[in-house]
Amino acid sequence: MRPSSFCIGLLLMSSSLSWAFSVDAQVAEEGWIDLTGSQNLDAWKPPTGAWTFVGDVHLAPDNPRRLIAEPGTGVLYNGPLGRTINLVTKEPFGDVEAHVDFLIPKGSNSGVKFGGVYEIQILDSYGKKDVTGNDCGGIYPRAEFNPQYHYLDNGHPPRTNAARPAGQWQTLDVSFRAPRFDASGQKVANARFVKVTLNGQVIHEEVEAATPTGTNWVKKETPTGSFLIQADHGPIAIRNVRIRPLADKSR
Repeated sequence: MRPSSFCIGLLLMSSSLSWAFSVDAQVAEEGWIDLTGSQNLDAWKPPTGAWTFVGDVHLAPDNPRRLIAEPGTGVLYNGPLGRTINLVTKEPFGDVEAHVDFLIPKGSNSGVKFGGVYEIQILDSYGKKDVTGNDCGGIYPRAEFNPQYHYLDNGHPPRTNAARPAGQWQTLDVSFRAPRFDASGQKVANARFVKVTLNGQVIHEEVEAATPTGTNWVKKETPTGSFLIQADHGPIAIRNVRIRPLADKSR
């Protein structure tokens, strides 16, 4: 006798739930902290502005610079205007590994910051031949606001342009080592991006950040700081955001 569609549905639901539970258990066992899967914003400092959970996003058919959100859960989205408050974790971190899935529309600009001040750039850079630290996956340049916003260097360009077209989900994996300080508080080793992978392609290995990036380069460095998702320069959606603190290791 053929199973009913109801029974098949129950089997599929059971299989899906089992898979989800096994993934959650694996994440917990491996020491990962899930920053988006709980379907709440408890991990992030308030206020969180227009950030909200949705089912998915896609490019607006009449304006590829905008995102259209679908009802549901699983994806965090910074609203139709894409200019809201950055997501900043309540917990400070030092050495970490991090994973972020992100999606941006055409022309959008965001970033992921480690220790709150060392940025991997997120930008619509698909197809660009000559890339700089200001392109997707780049370690962002130092900059100043006055007399108008300008760069002081080129940052650290990705070794290859691995960016996907706007409107497609992309993956970023980063292994980051915080700066080191001696007993007197003097810095003895720079922050370091041990490995950065964008969409499956390694784009940085063993790259030091001698100072914080962007306009943060004048700030005093610290051994720990918040993990940050930039949200004030354009629309972005994120999912599967997780971070794993690492025990201090020799450099």
